[in-house]
Amino acid sequence: MSSQDPAQPMRPTHVVTCFLMRTDENPPRILIVRRSQRVGSYHAHWAGVSGFVEQGVTPDEQAYTEIREETGLQRDQVRMLRRGTVVEYADAEIGRHWYVHPFLFEVLAPDSIVTDWEATDKRWIEPSELHNYETVPRLREAYDSAIHGETVG
Repeated sequence: MSSQDPAQPMRPTHVVTCFLMRTDENPPRILIVRRSQRVGSYHAHWAGVSGFVEQGVTPDEQAYTEIREETGLQRDQVRMLRRGTVVEYADAEIGRHWYVHPFLFEVLAPDSIVTDWEATDKRWIEPSELHNYETVPRLREAYDSAIHGETVG
């Protein structure tokens, strides 16, 4: 049963999802984080480093902000590789139409990551293992968009 009033339009919500890749291991791995009970939605689901795109901020800038806030990594410790096309997901249950801006970053200092309160756990996994995790909606599609996205720089 949906808690969304069908007469009410879903709220458009832009978010970034950053896939952090470590290349010091073979094969390369991506970081996924388990969302805490303190975040607004999808508690205990696995995700990339993500957050709302603040008004007046570009998704590119927001991506760096979320990485810094959620992992402690500074701009010079990551390198944006690709920018994917937006992945949409309408969630009638919570009344939001998500617009996910996916990014792929190389992490230059993977052992320096310290997650904040938004995550209860973190794992470095091979992308092919994503299906083994209960993830936020459309995470695999966002990852695919990021790795096939426009090369940055």
